[in-house]
Amino acid sequence: MQQDKSMSSRLFDVINYGLLAIIALVMILPFIHVVAGSFTTAEEMAARQFVIFPTVFSLNAYKYIFSTNTILRSLGVSIGVTSVGTVISMFLTALMAYGLTRRDLDGRKVIMFMVVFTMLFHGGLIPTFITVKNMGLIDSYFALIIPTAINAFNLIIMRNFFQNIPDGLEESAKMDGCSDWGILFRIVLPLSMPAIATISLFYAVTYWNTYLSAILYLNDNAKWPVQIILRQIVILASGLSADSSGFDDGYAAPPEQTIKMAVIVVATIPVLIVYPFLQKHFAKGALLGSIKG
Repeated sequence: MQQDKSMSSRLFDVINYGLLAIIALVMILPFIHVVAGSFTTAEEMAARQFVIFPTVFSLNAYKYIFSTNTILRSLGVSIGVTSVGTVISMFLTALMAYGLTRRDLDGRKVIMFMVVFTMLFHGGLIPTFITVKNMGLIDSYFALIIPTAINAFNLIIMRNFFQNIPDGLEESAKMDGCSDWGILFRIVLPLSMPAIATISLFYAVTYWNTYLSAILYLNDNAKWPVQIILRQIVILASGLSADSSGFDDGYAAPPEQTIKMAVIVVATIPVLIVYPFLQKHFAKGALLGSIKG
């Protein structure tokens, strides 16, 4: 009986690992194809529909993308908006989440209801634009940060994580004369690093992928983040009507498909570089933050 159970367990492990390997392969192959395709020559891209390893490496797509300093400037804008926006969002989210965990806060249930309400109903594009305009944020980088500074979903995760911290720690700190600010910055936040890392990643990805907000609120194309510039490059490569200022007219553009793949790589690599440093906290932060409601 024990032998049968052992054999069935081994068979389950083999099938389980096999299925996971197949799923991982299906997920990673498209990205490998995109990376390899961005280094492929025009002739090989035309001859082979699915490239895993190019026979001849070519940097023409990346030379086309980085032919001027436009892409470097937009990368600087995206990095700045992502860094500043993530810090501001985490600071405001942590303050509000900690306040909503205080049992002596009057009306905290009403405030929490209003937070959840925003997840179901939104004011709309035009009212949001009018609000941003009345705040004087048009053509300002803060127009990409302030309207989305606090995300309701991230706020709920942070609040639930704070609620998992034992009340005895806060009571002991108060007995030692620690203020509410001291409790937050000396006890609560240091114990909440998994949640902070997880939500910081959520915010960073959101700011890095900023697209629609930049189109709506930024009139100066010198302030455009990298996502909009990459879209312009794809349009130029497709031969469609677009503003080609900043690009050499005599530059021989590589195939459209190769440029698209290079654009995907340029937009994805920064996130892939940051993710490994936060990955160990990611699952723990997301799960612990969803235990208590």
